Amino acid sequence: MKKTLLACILIMLMLASACGNVETTSNPNTSSEPTPASDESIIPKNKSEYCTVDRISLDSETGKYFYGTWKVEKLLGFANSYNDASEYPTGQKFIGDEIIIEKDFFSSKGLKKYSKYQYELKNPLYQNIATCYNSTSFYRLYKIDIPDLNINDEVKAIDISDPSTKMSIPVGVSFLAVNNDRLILLSEATIFELKKISD
Repeated sequence: MKKTLLACILIMLMLASACGNVETTSNPNTSSEPTPASDESIIPKNKSEYCTVDRISLDSETGKYFYGTWKVEKLLGFANSYNDASEYPTGQKFIGDEIIIEKDFFSSKGLKKYSKYQYELKNPLYQNIATCYNSTSFYRLYKIDIPDLNINDEVKAIDISDPSTKMSIPVGVSFLAVNNDRLILLSEATIFELKKISD
């Protein structure tokens, strides 16, 4: 009986000892070792699946970037929903044209070849109508592939309205600010890159 009791106590001690020795190896997901840079570039830092859609005034940082004279530099491509290559095969009708975007003045009269885009507004209303926190959420909302848009790029859709009517200028012309260091012009289903030529 003493041997059986001693064997039971030994087994219980071994079990208690085993339970006390919890596995302490590091989890690869919580390791302090840095992950390779290539992994970081393909995983969104902000994992928001959706854009914030709300009509708000431009923040000062976006306004500082957005205001200036812009030149249509190059054709980037076409929206997935509609290919306008028959009219804009190389963007020749917009390349080189200019748009003036100032805090108290907007002019698209530099888009010379299209009379329906000829707008001049004093004291226009500039509003951020959507902010997408990564390329996945941007694509989910707009269904547009912008060349060279990185996974962690933040994209702000900017609307320009007439201050007297509160009506937006035609949907045919809209702007996307990418990280406040790249400005995209959408004209109908065509995507153009703009370059700032003066502040």
